Amino acid sequence: MTATKRTARIERATSESSVLVEIDLDGTGRTEISTGVPFYDHMLTALGKHSLIDLTVRAEGDTHIDAHHTVEDVAICLGEALKVALGDKRGIARFGDAHVPLDEALARAVVDVSGRPYLVHEGEPAGQEYHLIGGHFTGSLTRHVLESIAHHANICLHVTLLSGRDPHHIVEAQFKALARALRAAVALDPRVDGIPSTKGAL
Repeated sequence: MTATKRTARIERATSESSVLVEIDLDGTGRTEISTGVPFYDHMLTALGKHSLIDLTVRAEGDTHIDAHHTVEDVAICLGEALKVALGDKRGIARFGDAHVPLDEALARAVVDVSGRPYLVHEGEPAGQEYHLIGGHFTGSLTRHVLESIAHHANICLHVTLLSGRDPHHIVEAQFKALARALRAAVALDPRVDGIPSTKGAL
């Protein structure tokens, strides 16, 4: 459908972490994830699998201090990789939305590949941000990951938790909903002629 490969490779090195992210928007959901934060690995594996975006993430960071720096830097690189791989966004569907259940949890994600970064994140129960999931991943990091991806990919993202009790399920439902919404938004639509915007640019 397109002669241009929609791939990207992003590397980022700071005193806090070293990150490599590679993506292929036209993949099959193949993933190779290693961040040093096991629960985050689980979430990124789900993100790749359910978006059908091939995703490689290799990160090393100061997780002996806290998972925050590594989690944030991976999310920054993932957002940058999405932006690069999308190119001028010619022929994409642009919008995507999904509802995803995980047992008692239900999450909704809506994506606009708009060129304008914005995040609305709501619905998590009080105290979710303080839960330590898998021994490393603090609940507050969910919003931070979504925000970092949205801002560095230049996308508008709304994620709402509609119900949920278990902290693990609450996070995983959101990542899977994001995956399915991204899958729809970045998909190539043969009926789209050029860039899907009345302005002629995204």
